[in-house]
Amino acid sequence: MAAENMVPSGRSSPVIRQLESAFTKIGVTGAHKQILALVLIGCLFDSFEQNTIGVAGPILKEHWGLTGTDIGFLNTITFGSAALGRLLSGILGDRYGRRVMLTINLLLFTIGSAACAMAPNFATLCFARAIVGFGVGGEISTAVTMLSEFCSPKFRGTAAGLVNVGAGGFGNFLAPAFGLMIFTLFPGENSWRWLFASLALPALLVVFYRRLVPETPRFLASQGKIDEANRVLSILASGSLRPRNLKVQEYLTKDHLKDEEPAKSDWKELFRAPFIGRTIPVAIAILMSYGAQLSVLTLMPIIFVSMGYTLQGSLLYSMIIQSGSVLGAIAASMFGYYFPRKKVLTLGAACACLAAVSIAYLGANIYLVLLFGAIFQFFVLLLNTSIWIYAPELFPTRIRAFGVALILATGSAAGSFIPTIAGALFDTYGMVGVFGLAAGMYAVFAFCIQLGPETYGMSMEDLTQPADADLAKAGTSEINVGVELRT
Repeated sequence: MAAENMVPSGRSSPVIRQLESAFTKIGVTGAHKQILALVLIGCLFDSFEQNTIGVAGPILKEHWGLTGTDIGFLNTITFGSAALGRLLSGILGDRYGRRVMLTINLLLFTIGSAACAMAPNFATLCFARAIVGFGVGGEISTAVTMLSEFCSPKFRGTAAGLVNVGAGGFGNFLAPAFGLMIFTLFPGENSWRWLFASLALPALLVVFYRRLVPETPRFLASQGKIDEANRVLSILASGSLRPRNLKVQEYLTKDHLKDEEPAKSDWKELFRAPFIGRTIPVAIAILMSYGAQLSVLTLMPIIFVSMGYTLQGSLLYSMIIQSGSVLGAIAASMFGYYFPRKKVLTLGAACACLAAVSIAYLGANIYLVLLFGAIFQFFVLLLNTSIWIYAPELFPTRIRAFGVALILATGSAAGSFIPTIAGALFDTYGMVGVFGLAAGMYAVFAFCIQLGPETYGMSMEDLTQPADADLAKAGTSEINVGVELRT
């Protein structure tokens, strides 16, 4: 597998070289920032939704008589469905476009949240969580793919990473505070219902605002829709998603279309060389990381309650630990601009492993648990965000949505069964069982990531070529854009 990165992942066609040049010439504009803001709003509430079982877990456990294993099983349903949602969204996204899947997934998420709020029993809640998971799963993988395709080679890592700043960083950090606010405003045994209901309303607003987000130029170009791609590129260059008197520039030409067929999406291609050699190790790595993170997110409030703290105190302590998530996601977005992917992932995994061991065996009091917990969450989000940066760069445009979806679906699959295992370990061994499991999983992560190719600074269509090589070729083509990519 080490030599796998010598195999082309896609065609560096004249249109692709023109596209890379156009992205670099346009740079980062106000339109990029508007797209990023709209995507991040949805991802923030997705993260709130993913955290609700952990936040509401102590109340459900008390009023419905649930066990730690039952709470873990709710996540099993949610993330098992998320895995399916991501796979289907990836296939449809490669065929019909990224933009349409954002709205569909967010609508499913909204419907599921409302159903959770009205669930009369545990079985119905499980069914509603399946709907939520299906929508949330497709939402995140589509957002990561979409943002990476809107940006220049240099900025694409930061853009994809910022998704997890909103979702995994601020989302995980603010979820306990959001839960506390709802529980304060609506006290009583039905407070968890208000929590789910409150998450359904903001999503409806995001569906409306996302009508402004266009399809990505990469997808349009891959389908031979050059006029539409030029229009979107011109919108990006204008600095606004609603420009007045838009003048469409010819960033891409049709001269080469007669020699090229539009790229056809074939999800089975992902399971052939060279892509299978990238997918398997990275998918195993994210399974380890997601499984460990989601186990901790789900069980941490219950762990604090078992230590003798109140529900309010446990949520406050969970929020303190999640402060590390914000910093970790921000750090990963910055590192995505400056550092190779595999180095960040390898060092981060080693540090996450050490932090988990420290919680398990050195967490003698609440202060040490909070300290090591925050450090653990820093590296967890550093890793998860870096994986989100890494995954879109492994595949060409024609199969990128499904490739990203498959990798992230593996992470969701981990959330479908590992928290249940962790819940059983907590019931038997306490905190040592949960964090001992996490430490072992990050050791496996560090090994697996060595088997994938390095993608930093490489073309998104062909890993044998640096992105600046594509740009240099474009500079001598007939459109003569005269752009030089700074590395």
